[in-house]
Amino acid sequence: MSKDFGFLRVAAAVPRVRVADCACNAERIEELIRRAAQRDAALVVFPELSVTGYTCADLFSQRLLLDEAGQALERLVAATADLPQVCAVGVPLVHGNSLYNTAVVFSRGRILGVVPKTHLPNYGEFYEARWFASGADVDTEIELCGQTVPFSPRLLFGSGEAWLGVELCEDLWVPNPPSSALALAGATLIANLSASDEMAGKHDYLRSLLRQQSARTVSAYVYSSAGFGESSTDLVFAGNGIVAENGVLLAESERFSFEPQLTLCEVDIERLTAWRRRTNTFGNGVPASDGVYHRIPVEFVPCDCARDFSRRIDPHPFIPADEGHMRERCEEIFNMQVSGLAQRVNHTGCRSAVIGISGGLDSTLALLVAVRTFDKLGISRREILGVTMPGFGTTGRTYNNALGLMQALGITLREVDIRPACEQHFRDIGLPVSDRSVTFENAQARERTQILMDIANQNGGLVIGTGDLSELALGWATYNGDHMSMYGVNAGVPKTLVRHLVRWVAMSDADRAVSERLRDIIDTPISPELLPADEQGQIAQKTEDLVGPYELHDFFLYHFLRSGFRPAKLFFLARQAFGEQYDAATVKRWLVTFLRRFFAQQFKRSALPDGPKIGSASLSPRGDWRMPSDASAARWIAEAEAL
Repeated sequence: MSKDFGFLRVAAAVPRVRVADCACNAERIEELIRRAAQRDAALVVFPELSVTGYTCADLFSQRLLLDEAGQALERLVAATADLPQVCAVGVPLVHGNSLYNTAVVFSRGRILGVVPKTHLPNYGEFYEARWFASGADVDTEIELCGQTVPFSPRLLFGSGEAWLGVELCEDLWVPNPPSSALALAGATLIANLSASDEMAGKHDYLRSLLRQQSARTVSAYVYSSAGFGESSTDLVFAGNGIVAENGVLLAESERFSFEPQLTLCEVDIERLTAWRRRTNTFGNGVPASDGVYHRIPVEFVPCDCARDFSRRIDPHPFIPADEGHMRERCEEIFNMQVSGLAQRVNHTGCRSAVIGISGGLDSTLALLVAVRTFDKLGISRREILGVTMPGFGTTGRTYNNALGLMQALGITLREVDIRPACEQHFRDIGLPVSDRSVTFENAQARERTQILMDIANQNGGLVIGTGDLSELALGWATYNGDHMSMYGVNAGVPKTLVRHLVRWVAMSDADRAVSERLRDIIDTPISPELLPADEQGQIAQKTEDLVGPYELHDFFLYHFLRSGFRPAKLFFLARQAFGEQYDAATVKRWLVTFLRRFFAQQFKRSALPDGPKIGSASLSPRGDWRMPSDASAARWIAEAEAL
């Protein structure tokens, strides 16, 4: 098993330049390449025309400068012949009767290829067409530094799943960037050698552009732009080194630094290829149409993830880190749940909703969704029947919170004690009074579901399911018990996000009584309350003690579903994400539990009621996840247990 887990370490290098001093610039480029080599970078990308400086202007017509650039490039390639890094530097090159603005890609003393710039800006502060020719139609070989090398904008460098395509500055800003076609031709890495100057507000647009293009091409995008030392006669250059991956900015350099910079980050090639395979419209089965693409084999330095891993792995991938974004996301998700339920209420003609209220997070969120739905539909809240059904494990805290919340929200409250019915049922089936097996627990869940269904029939209502995405993944639901409903509003919401949604309502609801109840519900341990309370009347059966921390399971679920990662990579990522919060043995234990339960409990997901898809991870058997109920988990569990 590879130790790189599909990662490559890339670097955006921004040297300090001296305009028109090619020898000095080549030495500074070599210094940064060697710094990158010490960090095991596989790819090092430099700015546009970094050997000469971008702002040479009419000096580009001077033969001396062009000869010096060629000699500096030759020395640079030779000086780094001992290094396996793939490097891309910007050089002006003469071919035939034209001068081209190019990226020269080299490694181990060999020039792998030369990519000319396709789109030459000649507006505003840019006059590139004054000196350079477009390389759009170039597809040939040239002699460079004593080597015969391919010269074309349609070059791909790499092996396996890691293939590099190159574009230069303005190429990114046009309606149809070369990187789009390069990605269709197989590039998972895009390098952009740039010299974009700074203007007020331009940086935000640039960052947005990089996010969008990396997402559109499902690629890792490494951008390096000219920095300090370029002529400030009319322009200022900030030295932007940026790494983006599939719509997310992973790393950025310090802007306006006077010192050389090296922005390193690991990019996940395995994740990108998984997304491309999953998104069948990527490429739409049509090859890139603007010429033949040439593949030039080169081995990238493998990423030793045990050493110097710098990429931040989000421990809570379902939850935005930014508080402002979190509020927006909660409002959006809540409105999606409301919209889905409203459509179902309208379609069925039901004027009543029935919800089992336990005083826990999931039923609380479902109730809040129902209340907002009925408010928007103009139906009285009294038509929502909240049913609390105390059983053998119900505690005073959850019971009082259930009653208090329903009263504060102004819905119709009903209470049905399930203990007498369950005791009769136990006698009917011959279950000893002291039995505390799964039968004891599940009988209570099924009794509650029967009560809800029958009350719904009495009132022409709709039973609203409360189970969440995390419970569905683990099968933490009683088959034909809380597993069943007429519409499951929480089916697409993971447990870690349920808490945030309830907190968001608590913070935004003007009713103090509602907010106070919600805050106490948030602080209550997660439990099915199917076993009797302890001697102090506190919850004895805590879900996370039994199946593991939901934040770990949600982490596993996200990467298992979205990217199809194998257990070893899930383990590695979890260790990176949570650090010392969970030791290796703990992560391994709950990973095995996740895999075992996920495979074993598919039969419950195959019989799920309808519910709205909320995020990109969904377990609906009619939509995102279709899996045989009798699939073997043996290989997944074996790999996890061997960690």
